[in-house]
Amino acid sequence: MRKQVTLLFYTLLQILISAQTIKVQINNLAETKATLFSISGEKTSIVDSLYNIGEEYFVHKPLKTINKGQYRIILTDNWFDIIYEGKDVELKTDAYNLLDSMKVLSSESNKLFYLFIKLNKQYKIKTELLQLILARFPKDDPYYSQTKKRLQEIQNEYIEFVNITAQKEPVSFIARYIRSAQLPILDEKVPLERQLDYLKSHALDIINFNDASLTNSDVFTNKTIEYLTYYRNPQLPKELLEKEFIKAVDTLLNKAKVNQLVYQHITEYLIEGFKKHGFDQVLDYIVENYVIKDDLCLDVKTEGMIKRRIEQAKYFKIGVTVPEIVLPDSKGNEIKLSKLKGGKSLIVFYASWCPHCKELLPKLNDFIKQQKEKMFDVFAISLDNKKEDWINFVKDNCSSFINVSDLKGWDGKASDDYFIYATPTLFLVDNGLKLIAKPMTLDEVELVIK
Repeated sequence: MRKQVTLLFYTLLQILISAQTIKVQINNLAETKATLFSISGEKTSIVDSLYNIGEEYFVHKPLKTINKGQYRIILTDNWFDIIYEGKDVELKTDAYNLLDSMKVLSSESNKLFYLFIKLNKQYKIKTELLQLILARFPKDDPYYSQTKKRLQEIQNEYIEFVNITAQKEPVSFIARYIRSAQLPILDEKVPLERQLDYLKSHALDIINFNDASLTNSDVFTNKTIEYLTYYRNPQLPKELLEKEFIKAVDTLLNKAKVNQLVYQHITEYLIEGFKKHGFDQVLDYIVENYVIKDDLCLDVKTEGMIKRRIEQAKYFKIGVTVPEIVLPDSKGNEIKLSKLKGGKSLIVFYASWCPHCKELLPKLNDFIKQQKEKMFDVFAISLDNKKEDWINFVKDNCSSFINVSDLKGWDGKASDDYFIYATPTLFLVDNGLKLIAKPMTLDEVELVIK
């Protein structure tokens, strides 16, 4: 049975004795559980659980002060955001349509917040449609002029809200939020074919990268993903697409450097995003050119594989002496990397279940067989856990290599010593174990060998 439920949150302020309240009345709400979360980009952190009192109230106990910023109330199967600025908030909505039914009874900040959400949605839909008409319609047709005039009116209304209506208290969190979160306004003089270049050059101008308090919201991550879409071209092969994203990364992070907290915030978001979508070239570029170069201290919650990637980039630079490796072959005989007879050794970390390994290693194996004169040894380290999987892979794909494994997977000593975070990973070293190159493809192997 659905019923009316009022969510009541009490929060203490550092400078006030009395507690402030965040009160939300939700009609037709079935569940009786909710949680209050703080927001930092795409990350949310529990502030406190909401406890049911009687049949009508949830209470957030006044245990600690919370910062001004954007917060999320998560129900069993839905959620909505609020702005908290240290003042009472009272909202009323319906569970069937939380956002469109939202009414702000008390809190100027949240009135502006929900007006901004609706205005953004309407502005985006209307302007995209009108821009499409202008791009297709003859300029000498009267309807073209009417459409252009209407587009200008919509833009002026949006600009007035963002720059005047929302800025009555310019130092408030919501005023600063809206100022940086606003959608970019396209200059009407910019022709359609140049609009994308215009956005690449000017879309970030409206964002205050020096406002660290906005990390307590979704502003920087939303604007980051919005900016990256300008460089996204599904028709490009992955290698070229990654190069486009690198251009976007350079613009974003160089602007973010004005504030260390914002810089770190956006860098972490980019790392997580590109890792999730498998853009390793972009990920390595960020690690090498920003994380390591500027000695960024990333969130301790950053995944272990990302930490390994950073450590490998830090300590495995060309010219360093790499760690010794001693591992058993399939018969149990220990093979020592430094004792190999070839002038150079290509260290290859791989696994039988790795699709890229199944593609690269057979080609590398053929390349070794075709050598008239042996130019280097391949010291292949399997990260498998099962001997049968390892041996079968060797027979089919890399029988010309020196094959070793301790069958400990990612937990082996060599994997730890070399901070292996992905397979295949290659290191070319000389007979003194000095690092010559870190090739990624067979073409790169051939190039550095020659």
